[in-house]
Amino acid sequence: MPTRKKFEVSAEDLHIILAKLEQLHHVRDLNTLLDALLTESRHMAHADAGSIFLAEGEFLKFSYVQNDTLFRNDFLSNKYIYSNQTVSIDLTSLAGYVAKTGESLLIDDAYAIDSQKPYTFNATFDDISQYRTTSMLIVPLTTSKNERLGVLELINRINDQGEAIPFSEYEKNLVALFAFYASVAIERALLLRNVVHKMLKMTQIRDPEETQPHVERVGAYAVEIYQRWAERHKVPHDEIVTFRDVLSTAAMLHDIGKVGIADRILQKNGPLSEEEYEQMKWHVIYGAEFFRNPHSEWDSLAYEITLNHHEKWDGTGYPGIGRNDPLTIDNRAGKKGNSIPLSARIVALADVYDALISKRPYKDPWEEDRVLHHIRGQAGKHFDPEIVEIFFEIYDIIRAIRSKWEK
Repeated sequence: MPTRKKFEVSAEDLHIILAKLEQLHHVRDLNTLLDALLTESRHMAHADAGSIFLAEGEFLKFSYVQNDTLFRNDFLSNKYIYSNQTVSIDLTSLAGYVAKTGESLLIDDAYAIDSQKPYTFNATFDDISQYRTTSMLIVPLTTSKNERLGVLELINRINDQGEAIPFSEYEKNLVALFAFYASVAIERALLLRNVVHKMLKMTQIRDPEETQPHVERVGAYAVEIYQRWAERHKVPHDEIVTFRDVLSTAAMLHDIGKVGIADRILQKNGPLSEEEYEQMKWHVIYGAEFFRNPHSEWDSLAYEITLNHHEKWDGTGYPGIGRNDPLTIDNRAGKKGNSIPLSARIVALADVYDALISKRPYKDPWEEDRVLHHIRGQAGKHFDPEIVEIFFEIYDIIRAIRSKWEK
């Protein structure tokens, strides 16, 4: 990687960057962080759209995308539009060139790049989305050790008349400096995600159902359901961001307590007996014990979810009210309605949906219509009726998430 350059920015803009970086360094979830980084970078440069690519081997993968023009009317349904796209890290593409060389690029017109340049603009993504890319600003994302993390790409600087105009050299320096320091937060978020994945490996080794794609999907479903719920309930933006930040990874750990269940039960190829089912119930207790003495909001939310995600809206779930010390299974009285934490009510639906629509060692996937009919029928029984309503409101996003993390 080339040596980093010194960037000149005004004292006022440097103060703004430092304030934004302070906010970013409190974010732990990777997707929430990428969303914030892209939002702030676009605001600095007055960009209509942008993408973040993260490096995976010799490829860049679209990890986050924003577009005011495309997503103005229906942001959620379009936010995964590029989610399965990849770009080779080489000199032939714009993002690949920046990742390969570590040099930032300013492109005034993507459709009029000098033919002598090694890179070309790929119009495929414009064709997919029916969008017109004109000006572009592309900067590298690197770790504290100057290793490649990915690329930040901004598209179409917009003037007061709503027209796409070129980005300036100053904006390139400003965004590159911001991205340089923000990369530290990305590196930390990736480290946390790796720790979570290692924790999940314990469960995956024991339970063939608990695959990484499954938990990624459940976490993503939960975040999008919560977002819509929070908007309905007029939750302040900062509170939404904070809750989303911890919900994503906490939801991924919903079944970590299965490490305490015997293999003969976890890996059984068929229905569980009544006795085996009673033993299986204890995975919510074992999971909650991981987070029994919380030291952070994340610990507290993970405790709520692991303990309560098998409770049912009508009070017929488990582990029941029980005692808090020690935790127990109480088959007489399940938690009911709003006494079940919101996080657990959301994860309950996300988990059941993904389990039914996915192939498992003991079953084929249900047909989509059958899954949706079942979920509708369980509103007010298994599931919070409002969460079911929201699930169907954003079902296009649910389907897109499922596609992004296919097995």
